Amino acid sequence: MNLKLFFSLVGGSMLLALYAHYFSGNEMLQFATSSLAIIFLAAWLGKSTESVAHYAGDRIGGFLNATFGNAAELIIAFFLVKEGLFDMVKASITGAIIGNMLLVLGLSTLLGGLKYKEQTFNSRLASHNASLMTLAIVALFIPAVFMFDLPMIKVEIISIVIASLLIIAYILWLIFSMITHSEFLSDIEPQESDAVWSKGVSLLMLAVSTFFVAVVSEWLVEGVHHVSESLGWSELFVGAFVIAIIGNAAEHSAALLLALKGRIGAAVEIAIGSSLQIALFVAPTLVIISLLLGNPMDIVFTTFELAAIGVATFITISITRDGATNWFEGVLLLTVYIILGTVFFFA
Repeated sequence: MNLKLFFSLVGGSMLLALYAHYFSGNEMLQFATSSLAIIFLAAWLGKSTESVAHYAGDRIGGFLNATFGNAAELIIAFFLVKEGLFDMVKASITGAIIGNMLLVLGLSTLLGGLKYKEQTFNSRLASHNASLMTLAIVALFIPAVFMFDLPMIKVEIISIVIASLLIIAYILWLIFSMITHSEFLSDIEPQESDAVWSKGVSLLMLAVSTFFVAVVSEWLVEGVHHVSESLGWSELFVGAFVIAIIGNAAEHSAALLLALKGRIGAAVEIAIGSSLQIALFVAPTLVIISLLLGNPMDIVFTTFELAAIGVATFITISITRDGATNWFEGVLLLTVYIILGTVFFFA
């Protein structure tokens, strides 16, 4: 897309969201325009991150794509925590995890597989990703089983301990994958010849787009509760699918473009790496942030949420463990995502 047209769309969506927030008084319109603006802003953030990744290299680039792709999700969740909407926070975390593993990876492997008969990536990375996803399931499953009847003060303490351990494990994974064993986990893939912007402009674009995502995310959260009540949608469905899809817009665009360019390894790094980052870093960080805000959130997820994350993890491990993908595997991932979406809507 022409950059001039692209930024016209970004600016137009921002103006619509600004008008709806400050002048319309219509919460439904506020939610709709804020959602639209975040989608365009996330695309801008994704384009900025891809340009920065061009200078940083593939592994660090994939990490940056996942991190700044999750910026919208983290910022939205922060404002939800601030408002005390913990059920919606956990639902949005669930939605972000399954959305990245099933929707983002599913679309990437499907569309990339239609262009290339088979795409391969580092099988060692797939094995480590599987182990980390298993850790995430264990860390979320155990609190739900053992903390059900405990006093709230003990639940809060255990939640903080588990959150801290997950953050430490994630930091150690970054050290392992990017420093001590980076040569074993890298992929040799075709690179684009030019970045969209210079290194300095790319960093500036990254900072500015992240700032605007933060602003519009606050507007979105202010209207989300009214919208869920007006439409009769449960907080579980709104958090797990509506907010998650909006917050994951950056990953969608970046991963799809990379898969279509034959860079499935980078697309997998974004999709699965993003899910891991949410489970092992974003969710635990929100638990600690809630404590600092004086309104502690526990790390106990519902049976629905745990089942969804477990199913998504199981099929993702099954499909990616051989380090190769094709279009039919993308269909399988998307099928599971639609099944979960249907159940969450009627649950």
